Amino acid sequence: MKIITLHTQEKLLIKKAIDNNREAQKEIFERFSPKMLGVCRQYVKDIFHAEDLMLQGFLKVFTNLKSFEHKGSFEGWIRKIMVNTCITFLRKKNELDFYEDADTFQTESTENLENTTVEDLQKLIDLLPDGYKVVFNLYAIEGYKHSEIAEKLGITESTSKSQLFKARKLLQENYYKMNTAAYEIGIKK
Repeated sequence: MKIITLHTQEKLLIKKAIDNNREAQKEIFERFSPKMLGVCRQYVKDIFHAEDLMLQGFLKVFTNLKSFEHKGSFEGWIRKIMVNTCITFLRKKNELDFYEDADTFQTESTENLENTTVEDLQKLIDLLPDGYKVVFNLYAIEGYKHSEIAEKLGITESTSKSQLFKARKLLQENYYKMNTAAYEIGIKK
């Protein structure tokens, strides 16, 4: 019964926000903005740009709220808007470079990252070129398939696979360097 109540409350909150109820809009923003800033931060290194993109994303959310059909989660719908806003921003800045590669995609085991902090993982992801980062995030974090990534970014599936392979490889190299440096200065034992 609690699930139904929560779902009904969310529908009512959305309806109020559609009717320009400022309190409802504020509640939606306050409920989802911390997570959505994290989503934007995954795609854009600079926290100020990430925050600006999150605000642009929420403007799109409130502008298009009538189009939310209550199929799937509301948070997922907002998240998709945030991801698309970030990708559009990176495209406009011409920071999404994808290189067609003759190399075939190979799966390769990656080193275990279980003991790595979220902050360290974000630092490693930030070191990736934007093209690698976007494909990595869409695949590994958002759960898109290569065919969906290819369509969303206007690239081929093989380019998507190649970008993911290179991103994983670079993440692994940088992870190794980070741990080696930490060990050498006595942080790790």
